[in-house]
Amino acid sequence: MALAPTLTGKEAVLAQLPEHPALKAILAWKPEALTDAKFDRDELTLTVAPAELRAACSTLQAAGYNYFEDMTAVDHFPAAPRFQLSYHLLSLARKERIRLCAWVGEPEPAIDSITPIWPGANFFEREVFDLFGIGFNGHPDLRRIMMPDDWQGHPLRKDYPVEGYR
Repeated sequence: MALAPTLTGKEAVLAQLPEHPALKAILAWKPEALTDAKFDRDELTLTVAPAELRAACSTLQAAGYNYFEDMTAVDHFPAAPRFQLSYHLLSLARKERIRLCAWVGEPEPAIDSITPIWPGANFFEREVFDLFGIGFNGHPDLRRIMMPDDWQGHPLRKDYPVEGYR
């Protein structure tokens, strides 16, 4: 089965996929929260304003994206904003995945936790906190999960010394 052509940019995605359930849900809820979109390899990526992430997750959950699969972060140092958070959601009924992204910057990177919506995000958020130093407002137990409690710094940041701090 051939893959659909890649669509880059919010306007291109909106023009070609006006009936996509995730897009319809976000646009019906708050169109200005959607800052970018991309459709590549039959998977939709929606970028939302960081202040709207938790509400966007609730909206997508109500639209049928009922399974939280995974989340991660990417450090785009020295770009600003520096960190891209990617949340992978699945609609079991439609057998369809989407990616929800939000960008956070420095000096104190933080975003609202989605654990009130999907409790399974707990350990993923703790991992991102530990390795990237991104805080999650409202997280029930935000502490290190992989590195020792007395570890200095966040080892997956691009400006972290290769041999660690000494």
